[in-house]
Amino acid sequence: MSDDEKDMEMGEEEWHGQMGEEGDLKSQNERIAPYQLMNSTGGYVYQTDYITQLMRFLCIGTTGGTYYTGEAELTRENARCIDRLINGGKGKEVVELVREFSVENRACKQRPIMYTLALCCRSNDPTTKVEGYKILSDVCRIPTHLFEFIKYCEEESAGTGWGRAHRRAISKWYLNYGNKKEGGAFLALHMTKYKNRFGWSHKDIFRLSHIKPEPEHPEIKYLIMVTTKGKKKTDESDFVKQEKGKPDFESSELKKVMTFMDAVAQAERCTDAETMKRLILEHNLTREHVPTDLLKSKEIWKALIKHMPMTAMIRNLGKMSHLELLEPGSFEEELTIQKLTNQELLRRGKIHPFTLLVALNQYKKGHGELGKMKWKKNVKVERALEDAFYLSFKNVKPTGKRFCLAVDVSGSMNVPVMGTPTISARDAAAAMMMVTARTEQNYEVVAFSGGLTPLDIKSSDNLDNVLDKCASLPFCGTDCSRPMMYAMEQKKKFDVFVVYTDSETYFGRIHPSDALVRYRKMSGITHARLIVCGMASNKFTIADPNDPMMMDIVGFDTNAPQAIREFVMGHI
Repeated sequence: MSDDEKDMEMGEEEWHGQMGEEGDLKSQNERIAPYQLMNSTGGYVYQTDYITQLMRFLCIGTTGGTYYTGEAELTRENARCIDRLINGGKGKEVVELVREFSVENRACKQRPIMYTLALCCRSNDPTTKVEGYKILSDVCRIPTHLFEFIKYCEEESAGTGWGRAHRRAISKWYLNYGNKKEGGAFLALHMTKYKNRFGWSHKDIFRLSHIKPEPEHPEIKYLIMVTTKGKKKTDESDFVKQEKGKPDFESSELKKVMTFMDAVAQAERCTDAETMKRLILEHNLTREHVPTDLLKSKEIWKALIKHMPMTAMIRNLGKMSHLELLEPGSFEEELTIQKLTNQELLRRGKIHPFTLLVALNQYKKGHGELGKMKWKKNVKVERALEDAFYLSFKNVKPTGKRFCLAVDVSGSMNVPVMGTPTISARDAAAAMMMVTARTEQNYEVVAFSGGLTPLDIKSSDNLDNVLDKCASLPFCGTDCSRPMMYAMEQKKKFDVFVVYTDSETYFGRIHPSDALVRYRKMSGITHARLIVCGMASNKFTIADPNDPMMMDIVGFDTNAPQAIREFVMGHI
Protein backbone atom coordinates (compact mmCIF):
# COMPACT_ATOMS: atom_id res chain seq x y z
CA MET A 1 0.00 0.00 0.00
CA SER A 2 1.37 3.41 -0.96
CA ASP A 3 1.75 6.28 1.49
CA ASP A 4 -1.14 8.08 -0.19
CA GLU A 5 -3.37 4.99 0.17
CA LYS A 6 -2.38 4.69 3.81
CA ASP A 7 -3.34 8.34 4.25
CA MET A 8 -6.82 7.52 2.99
CA GLU A 9 -7.28 4.83 5.64
CA MET A 10 -7.67 7.31 8.53
CA GLY A 11 -10.78 6.37 10.44
CA GLU A 12 -13.76 8.56 11.13
CA GLU A 13 -13.14 8.43 14.88
CA GLU A 14 -9.65 9.87 14.51
CA TRP A 15 -10.88 12.69 12.28
CA HIS A 16 -13.74 13.68 14.59
CA GLY A 17 -11.63 13.13 17.68
CA GLN A 18 -9.04 15.54 16.39
CA MET A 19 -11.72 17.97 15.26
CA GLY A 20 -13.01 18.11 18.83
CA GLU A 21 -9.70 19.55 20.02
CA GLU A 22 -10.40 23.10 18.91
CA GLY A 23 -10.16 24.77 22.28
CA ASP A 24 -6.61 25.95 21.69
CA LEU A 25 -7.10 27.06 18.09
CA LYS A 26 -6.72 30.81 17.80
CA SER A 27 -8.62 33.38 15.79
CA GLN A 28 -6.78 35.38 13.15
CA ASN A 29 -7.47 38.38 15.36
CA GLU A 30 -5.14 36.86 17.96
CA ARG A 31 -1.35 36.64 17.76
CA ILE A 32 -0.12 33.01 17.66
CA ALA A 33 3.62 33.73 17.25
CA PRO A 34 5.84 36.51 18.61
CA TYR A 35 6.97 37.57 15.13
CA GLN A 36 3.44 38.22 13.86
CA LEU A 37 2.30 41.80 13.21
CA MET A 38 -1.09 43.45 12.89
CA ASN A 39 -1.93 44.32 9.28
CA SER A 40 -3.95 47.27 8.00
CA THR A 41 -7.27 45.48 8.63
CA GLY A 42 -6.62 44.50 12.23
CA GLY A 43 -5.76 40.85 11.61
CA TYR A 44 -2.49 39.26 12.71
CA VAL A 45 -0.26 37.97 9.92
CA TYR A 46 3.33 36.83 9.51
CA GLN A 47 5.82 39.44 8.40
CA THR A 48 7.66 38.23 5.33
CA ASP A 49 11.44 38.25 5.30
CA TYR A 50 13.24 40.91 3.28
CA ILE A 51 14.11 38.56 0.40
CA THR A 52 10.44 37.66 -0.06
CA GLN A 53 9.53 41.36 0.02
CA LEU A 54 12.16 42.01 -2.65
CA MET A 55 10.85 39.18 -4.86
CA ARG A 56 7.32 40.56 -4.65
CA PHE A 57 8.57 44.03 -5.50
CA LEU A 58 10.59 42.80 -8.49
CA CYS A 59 7.72 40.74 -9.85
CA ILE A 60 4.58 42.86 -9.49
CA GLY A 61 5.84 46.20 -8.17
CA THR A 62 3.59 48.59 -6.29
CA THR A 63 1.92 50.46 -9.16
CA GLY A 64 -1.67 49.63 -8.24
CA GLY A 65 -1.29 49.28 -4.48
CA THR A 66 -3.93 47.19 -2.71
CA TYR A 67 -7.48 47.74 -1.59
CA TYR A 68 -6.37 48.81 1.90
CA THR A 69 -2.92 50.34 1.56
CA GLY A 70 -1.83 53.31 -0.55
CA GLU A 71 0.79 53.04 -3.26
CA ALA A 72 3.25 55.52 -1.73
CA GLU A 73 3.43 53.56 1.52
CA LEU A 74 4.13 50.31 -0.30
CA THR A 75 6.91 51.90 -2.33
CA ARG A 76 8.62 53.21 0.77
CA GLU A 77 8.30 49.84 2.48
CA ASN A 78 9.94 47.98 -0.40
CA ALA A 79 12.73 50.55 -0.77
CA ARG A 80 13.60 50.17 2.90
CA CYS A 81 13.64 46.42 2.43
CA ILE A 82 16.28 46.73 -0.33
CA ASP A 83 18.43 49.03 1.80
CA ARG A 84 18.26 46.63 4.74
CA LEU A 85 19.33 43.69 2.59
CA ILE A 86 22.31 45.62 1.21
CA ASN A 87 23.31 46.92 4.63
CA GLY A 88 22.99 43.40 5.97
CA GLY A 89 25.62 42.09 3.58
CA LYS A 90 23.20 40.57 1.05
CA GLY A 91 23.77 43.07 -1.74
CA LYS A 92 25.15 40.43 -4.11
CA GLU A 93 22.05 38.29 -3.53
CA VAL A 94 19.86 41.31 -4.35
CA VAL A 95 21.75 41.84 -7.62
CA GLU A 96 21.42 38.16 -8.54
CA LEU A 97 17.65 38.33 -8.00
CA VAL A 98 17.41 41.47 -10.14
CA ARG A 99 19.18 39.70 -13.00
CA GLU A 100 17.12 36.53 -12.57
CA PHE A 101 13.76 38.33 -12.60
CA SER A 102 14.81 40.43 -15.60
CA VAL A 103 16.53 37.84 -17.81
CA GLU A 104 13.95 35.12 -17.10
CA ASN A 105 11.11 37.57 -17.79
CA ARG A 106 9.55 37.10 -14.36
CA ALA A 107 8.84 40.80 -13.88
CA CYS A 108 5.52 42.21 -15.08
CA LYS A 109 6.99 45.70 -15.37
CA GLN A 110 10.53 47.03 -15.69
CA ARG A 111 10.17 49.88 -13.18
CA PRO A 112 10.94 47.90 -10.00
CA ILE A 113 13.81 46.11 -11.76
CA MET A 114 15.48 49.37 -12.81
CA TYR A 115 14.80 51.02 -9.47
CA THR A 116 16.36 48.16 -7.51
CA LEU A 117 19.39 48.00 -9.80
CA ALA A 118 19.90 51.75 -9.37
CA LEU A 119 19.82 51.37 -5.59
CA CYS A 120 22.46 48.65 -5.84
CA CYS A 121 24.74 50.67 -8.13
CA ARG A 122 24.39 53.80 -6.01
CA SER A 123 24.85 52.02 -2.67
CA ASN A 124 27.79 52.62 -0.37
CA ASP A 125 28.66 48.93 -0.36
CA PRO A 126 31.56 48.38 -2.84
CA THR A 127 30.68 44.74 -3.58
CA THR A 128 27.03 45.52 -4.31
CA LYS A 129 28.03 48.41 -6.56
CA VAL A 130 30.51 46.32 -8.59
CA GLU A 131 28.08 43.43 -8.99
CA GLY A 132 25.27 45.79 -9.97
CA TYR A 133 27.24 47.43 -12.78
CA LYS A 134 28.30 43.98 -14.05
CA ILE A 135 24.72 43.07 -14.96
CA LEU A 136 23.83 46.44 -16.54
CA SER A 137 23.84 45.12 -20.12
CA ASP A 138 21.90 41.98 -19.13
CA VAL A 139 19.12 43.95 -17.45
CA CYS A 140 19.02 47.10 -19.61
CA ARG A 141 18.41 45.43 -22.95
CA ILE A 142 17.12 48.54 -24.75
CA PRO A 143 17.85 52.27 -24.33
CA THR A 144 14.52 52.84 -22.56
CA HIS A 145 15.73 50.60 -19.74
CA LEU A 146 19.04 52.46 -19.62
CA PHE A 147 17.34 55.87 -19.51
CA GLU A 148 15.10 54.73 -16.65
CA PHE A 149 18.06 53.26 -14.78
CA ILE A 150 19.96 56.55 -15.11
CA LYS A 151 16.89 58.49 -13.94
CA TYR A 152 16.72 56.48 -10.73
CA CYS A 153 20.48 56.71 -10.25
CA GLU A 154 20.25 60.50 -10.42
CA GLU A 155 17.40 60.53 -7.91
CA GLU A 156 19.38 58.34 -5.51
CA SER A 157 22.72 60.12 -5.97
CA ALA A 158 23.99 62.15 -3.05
CA GLY A 159 26.06 64.54 -5.18
CA THR A 160 26.30 65.95 -8.69
CA GLY A 161 28.28 64.57 -11.61
CA TRP A 162 29.09 61.01 -12.60
CA GLY A 163 31.78 58.99 -10.86
CA ARG A 164 34.35 56.91 -12.72
CA ALA A 165 32.57 53.59 -12.14
CA HIS A 166 29.26 55.02 -13.38
CA ARG A 167 30.83 56.59 -16.50
CA ARG A 168 32.70 53.40 -17.34
CA ALA A 169 29.63 51.17 -16.93
CA ILE A 170 27.37 53.40 -19.05
CA SER A 171 30.02 53.72 -21.78
CA LYS A 172 30.49 49.96 -21.80
CA TRP A 173 26.75 49.49 -22.35
CA TYR A 174 27.08 51.18 -25.78
CA LEU A 175 30.51 49.79 -26.66
CA ASN A 176 29.38 46.22 -25.97
CA TYR A 177 27.26 46.37 -29.13
CA GLY A 178 30.49 46.25 -31.12
CA ASN A 179 31.14 42.74 -29.81
CA LYS A 180 27.82 41.41 -31.10
CA LYS A 181 27.11 40.08 -34.58
CA GLU A 182 25.78 43.04 -36.61
CA GLY A 183 25.87 44.96 -33.34
CA GLY A 184 26.36 48.30 -35.07
CA ALA A 185 23.12 47.94 -37.04
CA PHE A 186 21.37 46.79 -33.89
CA LEU A 187 22.58 49.83 -31.94
CA ALA A 188 21.55 52.14 -34.80
CA LEU A 189 18.05 50.68 -34.66
CA HIS A 190 17.86 51.05 -30.89
CA MET A 191 19.23 54.61 -30.83
CA THR A 192 16.81 55.84 -33.50
CA LYS A 193 13.83 53.92 -32.17
CA TYR A 194 14.34 55.02 -28.55
CA LYS A 195 15.80 58.52 -28.89
CA ASN A 196 14.91 59.81 -25.45
CA ARG A 197 12.95 58.81 -22.39
CA PHE A 198 12.57 59.99 -18.79
CA GLY A 199 14.20 63.34 -19.56
CA TRP A 200 17.38 61.74 -20.96
CA SER A 201 18.76 61.42 -24.50
CA HIS A 202 21.76 59.61 -25.99
CA LYS A 203 23.48 62.97 -26.46
CA ASP A 204 23.13 63.71 -22.74
CA ILE A 205 24.62 60.35 -21.87
CA PHE A 206 27.57 60.66 -24.28
CA ARG A 207 28.37 64.07 -22.84
CA LEU A 208 28.37 62.91 -19.23
CA SER A 209 29.96 59.48 -19.74
CA HIS A 210 32.93 60.81 -21.79
CA ILE A 211 32.55 57.77 -24.01
CA LYS A 212 35.58 56.80 -26.11
CA PRO A 213 34.80 54.47 -29.02
CA GLU A 214 37.19 51.66 -29.85
CA PRO A 215 39.08 51.98 -33.19
CA GLU A 216 38.18 48.45 -34.28
CA HIS A 217 34.49 49.39 -34.33
CA PRO A 218 34.12 52.48 -36.58
CA GLU A 219 30.36 51.89 -36.86
CA ILE A 220 29.97 52.61 -33.14
CA LYS A 221 32.12 55.73 -33.46
CA TYR A 222 29.99 56.89 -36.40
CA LEU A 223 26.78 56.62 -34.34
CA ILE A 224 28.35 58.54 -31.46
CA MET A 225 29.52 61.29 -33.83
CA VAL A 226 26.12 61.55 -35.54
CA THR A 227 24.49 61.94 -32.14
CA THR A 228 26.90 64.56 -30.81
CA LYS A 229 27.88 66.48 -33.98
CA GLY A 230 24.99 65.86 -36.37
CA LYS A 231 24.75 63.66 -39.46
CA LYS A 232 25.85 66.24 -42.03
CA LYS A 233 29.08 67.15 -40.22
CA THR A 234 29.84 63.49 -39.52
CA ASP A 235 29.36 62.43 -43.16
CA GLU A 236 31.72 65.22 -44.25
CA SER A 237 34.33 64.45 -41.57
CA ASP A 238 37.85 63.16 -42.23
CA PHE A 239 36.98 60.03 -40.26
CA VAL A 240 34.22 59.00 -42.70
CA LYS A 241 36.32 59.94 -45.75
CA GLN A 242 39.14 57.77 -44.47
CA GLU A 243 36.81 54.81 -43.82
CA LYS A 244 35.25 55.12 -47.28
CA GLY A 245 38.72 54.86 -48.79
CA LYS A 246 39.28 51.39 -47.36
CA PRO A 247 38.93 48.49 -49.85
CA ASP A 248 36.38 46.60 -47.74
CA PHE A 249 34.13 49.58 -47.01
CA GLU A 250 31.23 48.46 -49.24
CA SER A 251 30.88 45.20 -47.28
CA SER A 252 31.65 46.71 -43.89
CA GLU A 253 29.41 47.11 -40.86
CA LEU A 254 29.92 50.86 -41.12
CA LYS A 255 28.42 50.92 -44.62
CA LYS A 256 25.31 49.10 -43.37
CA VAL A 257 24.94 51.54 -40.50
CA MET A 258 25.35 54.57 -42.74
CA THR A 259 22.74 53.24 -45.18
CA PHE A 260 20.29 52.67 -42.37
CA MET A 261 20.87 56.15 -40.93
CA ASP A 262 20.27 57.64 -44.39
CA ALA A 263 16.90 55.87 -44.48
CA VAL A 264 16.03 57.13 -41.00
CA ALA A 265 16.90 60.70 -41.99
CA GLN A 266 14.75 60.41 -45.12
CA ALA A 267 11.86 58.98 -43.05
CA GLU A 268 11.97 61.94 -40.65
CA ARG A 269 11.31 64.34 -43.55
CA CYS A 270 8.87 62.09 -45.41
CA THR A 271 5.31 63.27 -46.14
CA ASP A 272 4.35 60.66 -48.77
CA ALA A 273 2.79 57.35 -47.64
CA GLU A 274 4.12 55.33 -50.60
CA THR A 275 7.68 56.55 -50.06
CA MET A 276 7.42 55.81 -46.36
CA LYS A 277 6.03 52.35 -47.08
CA ARG A 278 9.04 51.60 -49.32
CA LEU A 279 11.50 52.76 -46.64
CA ILE A 280 9.80 50.56 -44.05
CA LEU A 281 9.95 47.46 -46.23
CA GLU A 282 13.50 48.02 -47.52
CA HIS A 283 15.13 48.97 -44.20
CA ASN A 284 12.88 47.32 -41.61
CA LEU A 285 11.94 50.64 -40.06
CA THR A 286 9.57 50.59 -37.10
CA ARG A 287 6.55 52.56 -35.99
CA GLU A 288 8.79 54.98 -34.09
CA HIS A 289 10.53 55.99 -37.33
CA VAL A 290 7.25 57.03 -39.00
CA PRO A 291 6.11 60.68 -38.78
CA THR A 292 2.95 61.04 -36.68
CA ASP A 293 0.73 62.22 -39.55
CA LEU A 294 1.55 59.14 -41.62
CA LEU A 295 0.53 56.76 -38.82
CA LYS A 296 -3.08 57.42 -39.79
CA SER A 297 -2.46 55.63 -43.10
CA LYS A 298 -3.71 52.06 -43.48
CA GLU A 299 -0.99 51.39 -46.06
CA ILE A 300 1.73 52.32 -43.58
CA TRP A 301 0.42 49.79 -41.08
CA LYS A 302 0.27 47.13 -43.80
CA ALA A 303 4.00 47.60 -44.19
CA LEU A 304 4.72 47.81 -40.46
CA ILE A 305 2.92 44.61 -39.51
CA LYS A 306 5.19 42.44 -41.68
CA HIS A 307 8.22 43.00 -39.42
CA MET A 308 6.46 44.13 -36.26
CA PRO A 309 7.78 42.50 -33.05
CA MET A 310 5.30 40.45 -31.03
CA THR A 311 4.95 42.88 -28.14
CA ALA A 312 4.35 45.83 -30.48
CA MET A 313 1.82 43.86 -32.52
CA ILE A 314 -0.14 42.85 -29.42
CA ARG A 315 -0.11 46.43 -28.14
CA ASN A 316 -1.43 47.78 -31.47
CA LEU A 317 -4.21 45.27 -32.19
CA GLY A 318 -6.84 47.87 -31.33
CA LYS A 319 -5.22 50.50 -33.54
CA MET A 320 -5.01 48.12 -36.51
CA SER A 321 -8.64 47.07 -36.06
CA HIS A 322 -9.58 50.76 -35.85
CA LEU A 323 -7.93 51.30 -39.25
CA GLU A 324 -9.84 48.25 -40.59
CA LEU A 325 -6.56 46.51 -41.31
CA LEU A 326 -7.57 43.18 -39.75
CA GLU A 327 -10.58 42.61 -41.96
CA PRO A 328 -11.92 39.01 -42.21
CA GLY A 329 -10.09 37.10 -44.92
CA SER A 330 -7.31 39.65 -45.29
CA PHE A 331 -3.59 38.83 -45.40
CA GLU A 332 -3.05 40.97 -42.31
CA GLU A 333 -5.66 39.02 -40.33
CA GLU A 334 -4.02 35.73 -41.26
CA LEU A 335 -0.53 37.02 -40.45
CA THR A 336 -1.68 38.31 -37.05
CA ILE A 337 -3.30 35.01 -36.15
CA GLN A 338 -0.25 33.04 -37.28
CA LYS A 339 2.04 35.16 -35.10
CA LEU A 340 -0.21 35.03 -32.04
CA THR A 341 -0.52 31.26 -32.19
CA ASN A 342 3.17 30.57 -32.87
CA GLN A 343 4.55 29.21 -29.61
CA GLU A 344 8.17 29.74 -30.67
CA LEU A 345 7.54 33.43 -31.42
CA LEU A 346 5.84 33.81 -28.05
CA ARG A 347 8.82 32.18 -26.34
CA ARG A 348 11.39 34.27 -28.17
CA GLY A 349 9.42 37.44 -27.53
CA LYS A 350 9.25 36.59 -23.81
CA ILE A 351 5.57 37.48 -23.84
CA HIS A 352 4.21 37.43 -20.30
CA PRO A 353 0.80 35.75 -19.80
CA PHE A 354 -0.28 38.81 -17.87
CA THR A 355 0.44 40.92 -20.98
CA LEU A 356 -1.71 38.63 -23.10
CA LEU A 357 -4.54 38.68 -20.57
CA VAL A 358 -4.50 42.48 -20.52
CA ALA A 359 -4.48 42.57 -24.32
CA LEU A 360 -7.33 40.07 -24.56
CA ASN A 361 -9.57 41.96 -22.12
CA GLN A 362 -8.76 45.30 -23.73
CA TYR A 363 -9.39 44.07 -27.26
CA LYS A 364 -12.72 42.52 -26.27
CA LYS A 365 -13.91 45.91 -24.99
CA GLY A 366 -13.63 47.40 -28.49
CA HIS A 367 -12.27 50.72 -27.25
CA GLY A 368 -9.26 52.21 -25.51
CA GLU A 369 -9.16 53.08 -21.81
CA LEU A 370 -7.99 56.68 -22.13
CA GLY A 371 -8.55 57.85 -25.70
CA LYS A 372 -11.58 57.92 -27.96
CA MET A 373 -10.35 55.20 -30.32
CA LYS A 374 -12.90 52.49 -31.01
CA TRP A 375 -12.72 49.39 -33.15
CA LYS A 376 -14.83 46.51 -34.41
CA LYS A 377 -13.61 43.28 -32.83
CA ASN A 378 -12.33 40.51 -35.06
CA VAL A 379 -13.56 37.24 -33.57
CA LYS A 380 -10.66 35.21 -34.98
CA VAL A 381 -8.06 37.62 -33.57
CA GLU A 382 -9.81 37.55 -30.20
CA ARG A 383 -9.71 33.74 -30.24
CA ALA A 384 -6.02 33.80 -31.23
CA LEU A 385 -5.24 36.04 -28.25
CA GLU A 386 -6.87 33.54 -25.92
CA ASP A 387 -4.95 30.70 -27.58
CA ALA A 388 -1.74 32.67 -27.11
CA PHE A 389 -2.49 33.01 -23.40
CA TYR A 390 -2.65 29.24 -23.01
CA LEU A 391 0.37 28.65 -25.25
CA SER A 392 2.51 30.79 -22.95
CA PHE A 393 2.07 28.19 -20.20
CA LYS A 394 2.89 25.13 -22.33
CA ASN A 395 6.06 24.31 -20.42
CA VAL A 396 4.23 23.51 -17.18
CA LYS A 397 4.51 19.82 -16.28
CA PRO A 398 2.06 17.90 -14.06
CA THR A 399 3.20 16.96 -10.57
CA GLY A 400 0.77 14.10 -9.96
CA LYS A 401 -0.17 15.58 -6.57
CA ARG A 402 -3.62 16.28 -5.12
CA PHE A 403 -4.53 19.98 -5.20
CA CYS A 404 -7.10 22.11 -3.42
CA LEU A 405 -7.35 25.40 -5.31
CA ALA A 406 -9.02 28.18 -3.30
CA VAL A 407 -9.69 31.63 -4.75
CA ASP A 408 -10.40 34.77 -2.72
CA VAL A 409 -13.60 36.45 -3.94
CA SER A 410 -13.69 39.25 -1.37
CA GLY A 411 -14.18 42.87 -2.35
CA SER A 412 -10.48 43.64 -2.00
CA MET A 413 -9.74 41.35 -4.96
CA ASN A 414 -11.22 44.00 -7.24
CA VAL A 415 -8.03 46.02 -6.89
CA PRO A 416 -6.25 46.31 -10.26
CA VAL A 417 -3.10 44.28 -10.73
CA MET A 418 -0.12 46.43 -11.69
CA GLY A 419 -2.34 49.51 -11.71
CA THR A 420 -4.13 48.67 -14.96
CA PRO A 421 -7.92 49.10 -14.97
CA THR A 422 -8.26 46.23 -17.42
CA ILE A 423 -7.21 43.40 -15.09
CA SER A 424 -8.16 42.94 -11.44
CA ALA A 425 -6.59 40.63 -8.90
CA ARG A 426 -9.71 38.49 -9.29
CA ASP A 427 -9.03 38.04 -13.02
CA ALA A 428 -5.36 37.25 -12.49
CA ALA A 429 -6.16 34.72 -9.75
CA ALA A 430 -8.75 33.00 -11.96
CA ALA A 431 -6.23 32.74 -14.78
CA MET A 432 -3.55 31.18 -12.55
CA MET A 433 -6.11 28.79 -11.13
CA MET A 434 -7.15 27.78 -14.65
CA VAL A 435 -3.56 27.06 -15.67
CA THR A 436 -3.11 24.71 -12.70
CA ALA A 437 -6.46 23.07 -13.43
CA ARG A 438 -5.38 22.43 -17.02
CA THR A 439 -2.10 20.93 -15.87
CA GLU A 440 -3.10 18.60 -13.03
CA GLN A 441 -5.45 15.60 -12.99
CA ASN A 442 -6.29 15.60 -9.26
CA TYR A 443 -7.65 18.92 -8.11
CA GLU A 444 -10.67 20.54 -6.49
CA VAL A 445 -11.58 24.20 -6.82
CA VAL A 446 -13.37 26.21 -4.13
CA ALA A 447 -14.06 29.88 -3.50
CA PHE A 448 -13.71 31.22 0.03
CA SER A 449 -15.24 34.24 1.72
CA GLY A 450 -15.99 33.16 5.26
CA GLY A 451 -17.44 29.87 4.06
CA LEU A 452 -16.51 27.84 1.01
CA THR A 453 -18.36 27.53 -2.29
CA PRO A 454 -17.43 24.76 -4.74
CA LEU A 455 -16.44 25.93 -8.20
CA ASP A 456 -16.99 23.47 -11.03
CA ILE A 457 -13.85 24.34 -12.98
CA LYS A 458 -13.04 21.82 -15.69
CA SER A 459 -9.80 21.49 -17.61
CA SER A 460 -11.83 21.98 -20.79
CA ASP A 461 -13.22 25.33 -19.62
CA ASN A 462 -12.01 28.40 -21.44
CA LEU A 463 -10.86 31.54 -19.68
CA ASP A 464 -14.17 33.37 -20.07
CA ASN A 465 -16.03 30.52 -18.38
CA VAL A 466 -13.69 30.59 -15.39
CA LEU A 467 -13.86 34.36 -15.02
CA ASP A 468 -17.65 34.33 -15.24
CA LYS A 469 -17.92 31.68 -12.54
CA CYS A 470 -15.68 33.69 -10.22
CA ALA A 471 -17.31 37.04 -10.99
CA SER A 472 -20.80 35.72 -10.20
CA LEU A 473 -19.93 35.02 -6.56
CA PRO A 474 -20.86 37.48 -3.77
CA PHE A 475 -18.20 39.53 -2.00
CA CYS A 476 -17.48 39.27 1.72
CA GLY A 477 -14.59 38.82 4.14
CA THR A 478 -11.84 36.29 3.51
CA ASP A 479 -10.99 33.40 5.81
CA CYS A 480 -7.84 31.77 4.46
CA SER A 481 -8.04 28.94 6.99
CA ARG A 482 -11.24 27.62 5.42
CA PRO A 483 -9.63 25.40 2.74
CA MET A 484 -7.82 23.40 5.42
CA MET A 485 -10.86 23.37 7.72
CA TYR A 486 -13.01 22.26 4.80
CA ALA A 487 -10.61 19.40 4.07
CA MET A 488 -10.72 18.30 7.72
CA GLU A 489 -14.51 18.53 7.95
CA GLN A 490 -15.02 16.62 4.69
CA LYS A 491 -12.09 14.23 5.31
CA LYS A 492 -10.55 15.32 2.01
CA LYS A 493 -7.03 14.28 1.12
CA PHE A 494 -4.84 16.98 -0.41
CA ASP A 495 -1.09 17.25 -0.79
CA VAL A 496 -1.22 20.92 -1.71
CA PHE A 497 -3.45 23.88 -0.86
CA VAL A 498 -3.13 26.82 -3.24
CA VAL A 499 -4.69 30.08 -2.10
CA TYR A 500 -5.13 33.07 -4.41
CA THR A 501 -5.54 36.36 -2.55
CA ASP A 502 -4.40 39.99 -2.52
CA SER A 503 -2.20 39.29 0.56
CA GLU A 504 -4.47 41.14 3.01
CA THR A 505 -6.80 38.89 5.09
CA TYR A 506 -9.60 39.47 7.54
CA PHE A 507 -12.24 37.43 9.35
CA GLY A 508 -11.37 34.00 10.63
CA ARG A 509 -11.88 31.90 13.74
CA ILE A 510 -8.65 29.96 13.20
CA HIS A 511 -5.33 31.21 11.89
CA PRO A 512 -4.40 29.72 8.46
CA SER A 513 -0.96 28.48 9.50
CA ASP A 514 -2.43 26.85 12.60
CA ALA A 515 -5.14 25.25 10.46
CA LEU A 516 -2.52 23.73 8.17
CA VAL A 517 -0.58 22.30 11.10
CA ARG A 518 -3.82 20.77 12.40
CA TYR A 519 -4.64 19.36 8.97
CA ARG A 520 -1.28 17.63 8.78
CA LYS A 521 -1.83 16.07 12.19
CA MET A 522 -5.42 15.01 11.52
CA SER A 523 -4.95 13.69 7.99
CA GLY A 524 -1.58 12.06 8.52
CA ILE A 525 -0.30 13.88 5.43
CA THR A 526 2.76 15.36 7.12
CA HIS A 527 4.02 16.76 3.81
CA ALA A 528 0.85 18.81 3.15
CA ARG A 529 1.88 22.13 1.67
CA LEU A 530 0.35 25.59 1.50
CA ILE A 531 1.06 27.95 -1.37
CA VAL A 532 -0.15 31.54 -1.09
CA CYS A 533 -0.32 33.51 -4.34
CA GLY A 534 -0.39 37.25 -3.59
CA MET A 535 -1.67 39.58 -6.30
CA ALA A 536 -0.44 42.81 -4.67
CA SER A 537 2.93 43.60 -3.12
CA ASN A 538 3.24 44.49 0.53
CA LYS A 539 5.26 43.06 3.40
CA PHE A 540 2.58 40.82 4.86
CA THR A 541 1.69 37.21 4.12
CA ILE A 542 -0.69 34.66 5.58
CA ALA A 543 1.90 31.90 5.17
CA ASP A 544 4.45 31.14 7.90
CA PRO A 545 7.89 32.02 6.49
CA ASN A 546 9.49 29.69 9.05
CA ASP A 547 7.63 26.65 7.71
CA PRO A 548 9.55 25.10 4.76
CA MET A 549 6.32 23.64 3.38
CA MET A 550 4.58 27.00 3.13
CA MET A 551 5.41 29.15 0.14
CA ASP A 552 4.45 32.49 -1.38
CA ILE A 553 4.07 32.88 -5.16
CA VAL A 554 4.47 36.55 -5.97
CA GLY A 555 2.55 37.98 -8.87
CA PHE A 556 1.31 36.54 -12.12
CA ASP A 557 4.18 35.34 -14.26
CA THR A 558 5.16 32.45 -16.52
CA ASN A 559 7.29 30.97 -13.77
CA ALA A 560 4.46 30.65 -11.24
CA PRO A 561 3.14 27.24 -12.42
CA GLN A 562 6.68 25.85 -12.67
CA ALA A 563 7.57 27.30 -9.25
CA ILE A 564 4.50 25.58 -7.82
CA ARG A 565 5.57 22.29 -9.34
CA GLU A 566 9.14 22.57 -8.05
CA PHE A 567 7.87 23.40 -4.57
CA VAL A 568 5.24 20.64 -4.57
CA MET A 569 7.84 18.08 -5.68
CA GLY A 570 10.10 19.17 -2.83
CA HIS A 571 12.80 20.62 -5.10
CA ILE A 572 12.75 24.07 -3.51
